[in-house]
Amino acid sequence: MSDGREMAERASEAETKSQQPAPTPVDYPVGQASDFPPGSHKIVQVRTQEVGVFNVKGDLHAVINVCPHQYGPICDGPLGGEMRCNASTGWKFQWSRDGEILVCPWHGLEFDLTTGRCLAVKEMRLRKCKVDVVEGQVRVSLVSG
Repeated sequence: MSDGREMAERASEAETKSQQPAPTPVDYPVGQASDFPPGSHKIVQVRTQEVGVFNVKGDLHAVINVCPHQYGPICDGPLGGEMRCNASTGWKFQWSRDGEILVCPWHGLEFDLTTGRCLAVKEMRLRKCKVDVVEGQVRVSLVSG
């Protein structure tokens, strides 16, 4: 009998949680656009989070400074690219995507900064943040709370 009551309480809790509004992202200023020239990156403090802001060929990308593998400081790692050899390269080795691949300094896992995805483990990804430039100021969005 108590199992039925417990299940009903859990269902009620889940329904209440699903009816609550989603947390609202808040924009935080992290510097001027001129502070982030192409090919550069900075680790900035946003509330309680360290966030890496990267300028990849003129596009800004922001990621939480935590590697999903073993929680290392991912944004301290080097930037690189990838070596390709396939039909599109005429089966010749070709360096591509220079400055788009972030390498974890602890274990060498590589992440695509444009998508956040790990190159080796497709299910693993970085936590990306929305980043915008408003009136020359770079702003990173985080969920408040």
